[in-house]
Amino acid sequence: MEERKKGGSFIKQAAILAAASMIVRFIGFLYRVPMTAIIGDTGNAIYSAGYQVYNFLLILSSAGLPAAIGKMVSERLALKQYTNAHKVFKVSMLFAAAMGFLFMLLLAILAKPVAVNICKIPDAYYTLLSLAPTIFIVGIMSVFRGYFQGMNNMVPTAFSQIVEQIFNAVFSVLLAYILIDKSIALSAAGGTAGTGIGALAGLIVMLFVYIVNYGPIKKRTRRKNNKYKIESSKRILRILLSTAIPIILGTAIYSITNLVDMSMVMSRLLKSGAFTNQEAEVLFGQLQGKYVVLTTLPVAISTSIATASVPNIAASMAVKDKKAVERKINMAIKISMIISVPAAIGMAVLADQILLMLFPTVPEGGSLLRIGSISIIFLALSQIVTGTLQGIGCVKIPALNAFLGAIVKIIFNYILIVIPVINVKGAVISTIACYLVASLLNLYSLKCITRMRLRLMDLLFKPLFASLIMGVICFLSYKGIFIVLKNNIVATIFSVLLSMFVYFFVMLFIKGILKEDIYMLPAGGKIVYLCEKLYLL
Repeated sequence: MEERKKGGSFIKQAAILAAASMIVRFIGFLYRVPMTAIIGDTGNAIYSAGYQVYNFLLILSSAGLPAAIGKMVSERLALKQYTNAHKVFKVSMLFAAAMGFLFMLLLAILAKPVAVNICKIPDAYYTLLSLAPTIFIVGIMSVFRGYFQGMNNMVPTAFSQIVEQIFNAVFSVLLAYILIDKSIALSAAGGTAGTGIGALAGLIVMLFVYIVNYGPIKKRTRRKNNKYKIESSKRILRILLSTAIPIILGTAIYSITNLVDMSMVMSRLLKSGAFTNQEAEVLFGQLQGKYVVLTTLPVAISTSIATASVPNIAASMAVKDKKAVERKINMAIKISMIISVPAAIGMAVLADQILLMLFPTVPEGGSLLRIGSISIIFLALSQIVTGTLQGIGCVKIPALNAFLGAIVKIIFNYILIVIPVINVKGAVISTIACYLVASLLNLYSLKCITRMRLRLMDLLFKPLFASLIMGVICFLSYKGIFIVLKNNIVATIFSVLLSMFVYFFVMLFIKGILKEDIYMLPAGGKIVYLCEKLYLL
């Protein structure tokens, strides 16, 4: 019972973030559909180009902070060093504000040359300019989120993410619609401006949560405890940088791969001589606006588990509870694979149908999704193992492995994209190779460091077996329903829902999902009771 309680606490926090991430992604789909209808694939190329540069600078300024702050706060709370835990928050806030302001100015000043020389899309200038203030806002917000994550409380982060995305969706579509009469470039910039408005709304939520909790936080820091000494701001900043910088580098390398795509896809497509500049922009828009958006949806679950695992595993490491560390690592990887493997198979089977359902006016790009859906598995695996390595204090290893994966991607991009028959699909293949290399190296590193046994039968082979059966049912059910109803939306939705049930049933039958696993989920007891009533357990 104690094992279940410990594991359940970790998984429930991950589930809170995962639920929020799925809601955020779903809202993201809802607004990207009208956005794409308004600005088209060309507008998506302008939107994505500016967003990739912004995302890279955002990573450099603050991406490693939530994980680093969460890890540092959780370690100090585990040792009951409440004053030091809050001091981490204060030092991190000053650092984030300074870095956010610096990168905001950098992007605003260099927007024009970056759009022309790096994006290769001059119209991206307006999107870059509109995104500059968002870097500062998100940097401040990341400190609040990291602080509460370190307290093992994912609710503020989850709620603020949902509020942020709602405001983002509403204002992105509204501004894009208002500005489309001016030009596609300004309309795309209007869409990115919604990102800043959403971030501001999310920051206000986090500030409110902090104010509400300030009394108990302050009371705890005043407790007399002579078993530890107060850390200096200089020491905290040094630990913060030594923890955050490798995380930032690892994340930045993955972002660089997107920048590499942005630069190389356009230049290599034009180099092939088979495409005009406008045709190349359309292909790039399909890559970023459809393939990347759709394949990163299921990975939101793994990202949430990784986010929750860093402070949880760090807390167990701080009190030297090796059994808890191993249990949490195995559970995190297992849940990640249970979600990502069927998502990859299902997306491959219904690639064209999904795009037709979501983007009826511009449904092209199914081949990218069909070929590249396998990257979901490797990206999810890479992210979850990165989170566990960071949690046990090995923050440099994932960065190195990500760098090696990025090198592989650049090589594949250079060779494949210039071949006319492969074209933009070369970027998809190189993405698969990149995440495959990074995930396998991460797994190997984790195994060598922890000496733990990875149960591949439970972690990978059982989800894969169940997913293949699910894929067959998904394909046949879609064909059957479409023949009768001639309606793609109904056939797609029904076949997806049926496939989810089939996958869950097969996983229960082959013991890929155990009763103990279900108990750890929110409302796990009720789910077990229902499954037993239906004779599924």
